[in-house]
Amino acid sequence: MRYHHTGVACRRLEDEKLWYTGALGYEPEGETFTDPLQGIRGCFLTSGESRIELVEALPGSEALAPWLQRGFAIYHLAFEVLDLEATIKQLDKARARLASPPKPAVAFGGRRVAFCMRPNLMLVELIESA
Repeated sequence: MRYHHTGVACRRLEDEKLWYTGALGYEPEGETFTDPLQGIRGCFLTSGESRIELVEALPGSEALAPWLQRGFAIYHLAFEVLDLEATIKQLDKARARLASPPKPAVAFGGRRVAFCMRPNLMLVELIESA
């Protein structure tokens, strides 16, 4: 398992992108993407070894509503894993329930991702290794 990025939920992607690039010196990594299956639009930004993913909900999607309504910006921590199913089982034993089953993600070239929710409501994104 390898740490990949921190996901940040936002109401307006472009506003947050301007803030992170202007105030903190982050640089865009790739193009902005839209993922209808996940219900989001997003982009990655990097600064040195740090990578964040800014995500906003697509019109009609409630994917981020629970976090934004509570004022949480940190949406998830993401890890790249060798065996997606085995890692889901491992996290289940550690009381993290499967919140979104494995499905292909545009941001990762169709590699599957899954989300597990810890008892403290923090989401963990699991990204299938290439």
